[in-house]
Amino acid sequence: MIGFSDNIERLTEENDNFRKVLYTGQNIQLVLMALQPGEEIGEEIHDDRDQFFRFEKGKGEVWIDDVANPVKGGDGVIVPAGAKHNFINTGSEPLRLYTIYGPPEHVEGTVHKTKAEADASHEHFDGRTTE
Repeated sequence: MIGFSDNIERLTEENDNFRKVLYTGQNIQLVLMALQPGEEIGEEIHDDRDQFFRFEKGKGEVWIDDVANPVKGGDGVIVPAGAKHNFINTGSEPLRLYTIYGPPEHVEGTVHKTKAEADASHEHFDGRTTE
């Protein structure tokens, strides 16, 4: 097994895709995201997974169970399983972040260039891992 080792800050700051899966294990997944100005992830609830988010660049709002918190580069957020949440880019530049969660949500290697592309996709983790 190789696992994952790289400069996550650089990879996050260079990512222009709405969503890009970097690593998928049996129990965890690492995903890069970039939200354009005014864009949001969209309100969602994951009953079966906790999520960690690290914001590298930009600014925005994180809504967890109808409570808003401002975020900026350098901030981290944990969303517990079962919490309603949404992230909104309130700045004038892309909001760049990565998220780690388990179990995996997306098919290994998934890249959605835009939110519209992500919304149109109905893929879900199929048991295939990075290694």
